[in-house]
Amino acid sequence: MTEILQKSLPYDPFQPRPMPGIAPLDPADWLVIDDAYDGQMNTRAELLTDHRDVVLQLDPSARAAADELLDHVLANLAQYHGDAFDRDGDEIRRPDGQVIPLDRSDPLATLAKLVPDDFCLLQKRPENSGDEHVLTGALLCFPASWSLDEKFMQPLTFIHVPVASYDASIAKRVQRLFDGVQPARPLWRFNALWYDDATLHQPSRSDAKRNAPDPDSAPYFRSEKQCILRLPKTQAVVFSIHTFVLARTDVLALQAGTTRI
Repeated sequence: MTEILQKSLPYDPFQPRPMPGIAPLDPADWLVIDDAYDGQMNTRAELLTDHRDVVLQLDPSARAAADELLDHVLANLAQYHGDAFDRDGDEIRRPDGQVIPLDRSDPLATLAKLVPDDFCLLQKRPENSGDEHVLTGALLCFPASWSLDEKFMQPLTFIHVPVASYDASIAKRVQRLFDGVQPARPLWRFNALWYDDATLHQPSRSDAKRNAPDPDSAPYFRSEKQCILRLPKTQAVVFSIHTFVLARTDVLALQAGTTRI
């Protein structure tokens, strides 16, 4: 299990922020290649091979957005992670040495083989939800207590069921964020929760019984770096998720200031 765990975080998860906790994002900090890269990528490969329909969904209407997202990720890797990813034509050598073909016929699966981040595509579909953004495509290998099959092609308010803090006021604020985010001005936030299980793939349906772990004894700390950006051509909104899971001992070290966050 330890190979999927990080030892530190690139931000302070103990610094409270009012909901929804949004801040500007430097594009150089969007994609994270950290000490858990190898283990998390191996987990993604297994999920994509054995449970593709569970972790990947794409409506035909979102295909152009998925293509643009792949190009956007490739451009970001070339600009900010060129020392870790070596592209040669239609192939990329990853930091772990594996060579990945750039299969443009399957853009979300190709992304799954390049970076450990999950990606959700959200677009306006008036016939489905009026003014709300709808989840029209997603690569979701590491869900934290929600399931892609339940949320696919659903609007933002349904996606956030049963989050208790996601009331009507927060829903309006989040929708304004999705409406207002500009291609050159991405945003980000984080969450932080204690978990009893370090498993990265933890889907759950909205009506499932949830037992909150005890923060005073739970052995793992899970934090998601969540980024919101708009693709300039298709105007689709991307919600990306980088998952950090740390052992309790490492989190306590962060809190004590003995390890750099």
